[in-house]
Amino acid sequence: MEMLAPYTTLGLGGPALDFVQADTAERLVSLVAEADRAARPTLVLGGGSNLVVSDAGFDGLVVRVETKGVRVSRDGEQVLVTVEAGEDWDPLVARTVAEGWSGVECMAGIPGLVGSTPIQNVGAYGQEIAQTVRCVRAYDRRTQQVEDLEARQCGFAYRTSMFKRDLSRYVVLSVTYALELTDMSGPVAYQELATRLGVEPGARVPLARAREAVLELRRGKGMVLDPGDPDTRSAGSFFTNPVLTAEQAAELAARAPGHPSWELPGGLVKVPAAWLIEQAGFPKGYARGPVRISTKHTLALTNPDGAGTTGDLLALAREVRDGVREKFGVTLVNEPVLVGCEI
Repeated sequence: MEMLAPYTTLGLGGPALDFVQADTAERLVSLVAEADRAARPTLVLGGGSNLVVSDAGFDGLVVRVETKGVRVSRDGEQVLVTVEAGEDWDPLVARTVAEGWSGVECMAGIPGLVGSTPIQNVGAYGQEIAQTVRCVRAYDRRTQQVEDLEARQCGFAYRTSMFKRDLSRYVVLSVTYALELTDMSGPVAYQELATRLGVEPGARVPLARAREAVLELRRGKGMVLDPGDPDTRSAGSFFTNPVLTAEQAAELAARAPGHPSWELPGGLVKVPAAWLIEQAGFPKGYARGPVRISTKHTLALTNPDGAGTTGDLLALAREVRDGVREKFGVTLVNEPVLVGCEI
């Protein structure tokens, strides 16, 4: 049996009953289809950067995605970049910057594989995958067909998609991104990044400058994988920023007048989870046994010395979630996918 902990950025997770690697899309589809015909539980494993696996592991087949390949074509003023699911995301971002392809530069430093980007609708510093995806090729385990899905079919929303809402149905094989041919970034949409760059929101800067500023910000929060930084032994942001209805927002405002928030279309309001966590009494570095909140970023739960268990991590997550709910009436939702466990 193969231990899954080394395949996750948290360094947590028990053994897989069976473990195989797929280095082509055809083999990936074949392995999953064969397991489905045999009614075997199957976990498709990417970079393990947004995953929490139980201490008991996975009682079935784990298929590690190792597919590689990048194909580039032109479509008018855009470049179409089709990338196999097993490619590492951050080196792809570095290549887009070097080539003068604009659209994903603000998502530099995010760990994980390309195949996970449409599942999570990965985003950072004002950019998200939904803005650039042209097409996702996926194997539909229900119909047993490989499909090319346009962006409008993917059900993208804040940190989610139809792939995430039904994780057992689709296996992402490749993603095609439509990027702008320019050496300049997209309009800087995030105030923290604009401040770091010394520009006003909406300005455009050279791609390399935008990428480096994002990496600096992420390193300062322990969000760039670094073996020498124990705060990076995490799954990134553990909770998403709550999106509240007008009624829920009014209730929160009564409990916490003047709290930070952002208005969204449709009368919705987004509230920073990090602020809620800190105000509920959980500061950076707050520890529960061998696991803790990152010393750099309140949203990250870490296993700094590698001595924790998934049980330890989930106990801390529950404590934080319940503390925020008790003080503010807001229930935080976990961002990482939980395998064989729950909060």
